[in-house]
Amino acid sequence: MFDTRNDLSAEIRTKVIRLLNARLADAIDLALSAKHAHWNVKGAQFIALHELFDKIAGEIHEHVDTLAERVTALGGSAGGTLGAVVRASSLAAYPENIADGLAHVEALAAAVADFGRKVRAAIDEAAGLGDADSADLFTGVSRETDKQLWFLEAHLHG
Repeated sequence: MFDTRNDLSAEIRTKVIRLLNARLADAIDLALSAKHAHWNVKGAQFIALHELFDKIAGEIHEHVDTLAERVTALGGSAGGTLGAVVRASSLAAYPENIADGLAHVEALAAAVADFGRKVRAAIDEAAGLGDADSADLFTGVSRETDKQLWFLEAHLHG
């Protein structure tokens, strides 16, 4: 860990950095899954879903940057390489062999919901460690993740 004047103890920072890096790996994995869906979607709703998946990927990338910067602000090293993500992501592998728009919506909605569930757990864990700032960061990510899930699930109803 790098030196910092942050007044959280080294023990707390170590635990929070581990938590942040776990969700960072998931966020990078999720962003890549959304881009995969964006590039490979086919069907009658192509343009709407192509644009939606790209928007979701962009919003997740913003979370990636926020999570990584918090890790480094606490004196840690953000695990942003492909190898680090492969080792650390807890998300299920995104299906690589689908093209149908609604199949991508279903797969991406499942991944976003799983990510959201893990981010909500991270809110409580960061708060329990006494890091209100990281809990607040996770709360913002959670709020946006729920909105992305709403946009996806709206395509599954009707």
